[in-house]
Amino acid sequence: MNKKIITIALALALPLAVFAFPGGQDGDHFQGHKGDRVERLTKELNLTPEQTSQLTQVFQEEQAKRDAIRKETDQRLQTVLTPEQMTKFEELKKQRHEKWQKRHQEKMDKSAK
Repeated sequence: MNKKIITIALALALPLAVFAFPGGQDGDHFQGHKGDRVERLTKELNLTPEQTSQLTQVFQEEQAKRDAIRKETDQRLQTVLTPEQMTKFEELKKQRHEKWQKRHQEKMDKSAK
């Protein structure tokens, strides 16, 4: 049982690190960092407006798939973990996210100088 919980927790850790960008689950995923990515790629690759639009669509579809996977994973976790374990897991996830945000903000502040 413990091995299963650890495996699931580790499986969630990687996607959380990837998805923990500004905007998060409650915001527009293409504001902030990800919007900058489209803008940067548009300039670096000299994309046409049509290509930029298509690129944005690809990223939005990819994000929707990730959101669905995250939701399914959370539902599956609820069938494995007890309510107390699930509460603690959510707290740990929140702490990890806050820690990442702090590191990310420090990095952004450094690069702005």
